[in-house]
Amino acid sequence: MRVAQRRCMARFIMRSIVALATACSGLGCTGIIGGGEDEPTGPSAQTLSELGETGLRRLTASEYDASVRDLVGVTVDSELVLPEDLRTPFDNDYAMQQASEALITAADSLAAKVAGEVVSDPALRGAIVPCAPAGAEDVACFREFVAQFGRRVFRRALTTAEIDNFMRFVDHGKQAGDFWIAVDSALRAFFQHPTFLYRVEIGTPVSGEPGVVRLTDHEVATRLSYTLWGSTPPVWLLDLADKGALSSSEGVKAAVEQLMLDDKAKRRMERFHGMWMGYERLPHAASLAESMQLETGALINKVVFEDNAPWVAMLRSKQTYLNDELALHYGLPLPPGGEGWVDYGSAPRQGLLSHGSFLSAAAKFDDTSPTQRGLLIRTRLFCQTINTPPPDLLVNTDEPPQAPDPNACKKESYFMWKTEGCKLCHQMMDPVGFGLENFDMAGRYRAHEADRPECVIDGAGTIDGQAFSGPIELENLMIEAGGVDECVATMMYRFTMGRYDLATKDERMLERLVPAAQREGELHLYDLVVELLSSETFRHRREEVVQ
Repeated sequence: MRVAQRRCMARFIMRSIVALATACSGLGCTGIIGGGEDEPTGPSAQTLSELGETGLRRLTASEYDASVRDLVGVTVDSELVLPEDLRTPFDNDYAMQQASEALITAADSLAAKVAGEVVSDPALRGAIVPCAPAGAEDVACFREFVAQFGRRVFRRALTTAEIDNFMRFVDHGKQAGDFWIAVDSALRAFFQHPTFLYRVEIGTPVSGEPGVVRLTDHEVATRLSYTLWGSTPPVWLLDLADKGALSSSEGVKAAVEQLMLDDKAKRRMERFHGMWMGYERLPHAASLAESMQLETGALINKVVFEDNAPWVAMLRSKQTYLNDELALHYGLPLPPGGEGWVDYGSAPRQGLLSHGSFLSAAAKFDDTSPTQRGLLIRTRLFCQTINTPPPDLLVNTDEPPQAPDPNACKKESYFMWKTEGCKLCHQMMDPVGFGLENFDMAGRYRAHEADRPECVIDGAGTIDGQAFSGPIELENLMIEAGGVDECVATMMYRFTMGRYDLATKDERMLERLVPAAQREGELHLYDLVVELLSSETFRHRREEVVQ
């Protein structure tokens, strides 16, 4: 693009940012953009009591990639370009998202790449431009393209002023004698526009409740789609929003159930679990890592989608989904046909804690770490907080523990749980991890430490005073102790709202949701998602109070 066109693009984006900032100054947004919904009725007292704050949320790299793919059919890997999405453990915590020059530069670079690929491919550009241009200056065709494609990018209908603002790019096509240059300019503008990069929620103010707004149907559609698919709303969901069909719990519930039928929802649920449990990226060769992801993904899909079973069924499962590679890796029977469900039989395995994905997530110092495995179970499955060592202890967590005897076996090397000043926290972690030591950092069963047959592993562990050995006994104790259901709900709520830190209002919401999603005393994650997303609370927003 010529220098003058780049300057024009920069001015265009700056005007868009200023307009957005004016509309949402301090996120004290008023009015409706792209909405035609009726005047809101006031939220119930219950909704107001459980409505936590929500700030401005930027698309994560994963959401950006999925949105671009669904909008124009182009595959990008924006994680290499966009600022890093810090994990908390989720990648979508808006408190960790900071606007920066790096973001603006990355968005410009990505938008240019996407636009270039689309306009150079007749099939791709034909899929997004709904008319055949009569020439370089076909204003009517360009306006139709901006209105239709812009609705999908902005996740709502564009205002007349916004369409007129995009029409200036017709001059680019005129100057170059090529209609597709104008399309290229528009795509560059769309894919770095703040309304695309951010999930803007202006809504309609609730009378008598400062800082509380009712979301428009289009904003609800956006929340639903990014929660369940990690991508921009499909056209059918925008159509429902146009009709005002997402203003009621019944309408939202129907949309949620339709979204959950798609494979995108299954992949999104798998990614949620991967970030939550720490196995999003595995330290193995690609083929083995993919096999482990396949195993865990199959269990998630069976429990959540196929059976709508209690979440703890993932801990109880007596069978697992294997391909030949993973069966040989574990030493289990080969599945019929090269891939399928296999019974554990007499193997000392059961459920998620036997999966290579989970057992690989807490490795350290090129081996298993009882401390890290115990930490993972405490913080990710019980939602407990383990404090970091105080500075005065001078603990170097980047070095393996050093026992007085340098040849000591691991159970003697990991002695911090018996050491004054350290044991308060380590007693919660290390004894739990010891009970899983019979499984190496790749999920294989072992009787002794690697290359040290003299260091026999007894597999004995304790959790909250209860002795166990191996994942079977540990998982049964976890289910019996309770607390897992509440943690599952808390993690899903954090992921949905894009905020790790919870306040009293959020806790009230969870106190209501968990019993509503339980049957016979056990939480069904599918039901929890439906209850959360179809609630009146989900259709409102309380402004973030910036300190």
